[in-house]
Amino acid sequence: MTSFLMGSTTASDIAAQLTRLRHQVGAPAVGMVITLVVVCDESHQYDAVRAASEASREHPSRILAVIPREREEPTRLDAEIRVGELTTGEVVLLRLYGELRDHADSVLSPLLLTDIPVVVWWPGDAPTSPGNDPVGAFGHRRITDARSSRDPVAAIKDRLRGYTPGDTDLAWTRITPWRSLLAAAFDQPIGKVRDGVVEGEPNHPSAALLAEWLSQKLDAPVKVAESSGPGLTAVRLRVDDGEVAVERQDSRTATLLRPGQPNRQVALARRPTSDLLAEELRRLDPDEVYAETLNGIARYDGS
Repeated sequence: MTSFLMGSTTASDIAAQLTRLRHQVGAPAVGMVITLVVVCDESHQYDAVRAASEASREHPSRILAVIPREREEPTRLDAEIRVGELTTGEVVLLRLYGELRDHADSVLSPLLLTDIPVVVWWPGDAPTSPGNDPVGAFGHRRITDARSSRDPVAAIKDRLRGYTPGDTDLAWTRITPWRSLLAAAFDQPIGKVRDGVVEGEPNHPSAALLAEWLSQKLDAPVKVAESSGPGLTAVRLRVDDGEVAVERQDSRTATLLRPGQPNRQVALARRPTSDLLAEELRRLDPDEVYAETLNGIARYDGS
C-alpha cells in the first residue's frame, strides 16, 4: 500500500495529488465505476473503510471517507491518500476540524469523479432525511444502517419521514437471502397463508421489515416475535395443511419445512458488511419494494 499524508491542506491540492499519483505510481485513471462517500466518526472509520475497500473489489471505486473531528479545533482539513489497500481504486480519508465540519460538501465537490455515479453511506448515525443532507444530495443512492441506532426498530420505521427515491438501509439488505428463500418456497402450490410470525432478537429492524414485506406479498398478517437471536432466527407461515417455516440454526445454514415434503437444509449465511455494501452498489435505481415496505410499516403504526 502507498500512503500519502497531507496536513492542513485543501480539496484542490488533494485533487492535484491524486492526478500526480496516476502518473507516478499507477493509480487507476480509468475503470472506476463509482465514487463511494463514507460519512463516519473516527471510531467507525477503520471498519467502514475496510468494508468499503472490500466491496470495491467488485465495484472499482474512489472511496472518500468524511470524518468530522473536534469542532473546537482551528478550522483545517487533513487528508490521507491510500492506493493499493484491498482495492483497485483510491481511498482518501478526509478529517475535518472546526467550522469545516459543517461544509463537507464543499470539500467533496472537487474530488468527485466526472460522470461517475455517487453513493453515500452512513455506517453510524445518519441524517433524518439523507436526500436533503448536503453530502447526501450528491448521491444517486444513499445507504443508512438502522441497526447502529439506539432504537433500531424506531429508526427503520422513521425512515419514511425523510425518504427520497434512492434511499435504502442495510437492515433491508440483510433480508435479501430470506426473501429469496421464502419466495422459492412457494414455487410449488402450498395453499393460502393465513398468518405468520418472524422471530428475531429484540428490537431487530430487519425482522420488522421482513414481517411487513411478507404481509404485503401474502396478503396475510405477519407479526414479529422475540427470540434469543442472534439476528433473525425463524419465519413461520400457517397454511391450511400445516406450516411453511425457515429455521436458522447457526450463522450458515437453515432448515426449510413445507407440508408433505421432507425437511431440507439450505444455505442462509449471515453476511459481513462488505457483502451487504457490494449488493447495494450493484443497483443505482430506486428500490421501490423497499419504499413500499416502509409505507406499509408507517400505515401499520398509524403514522
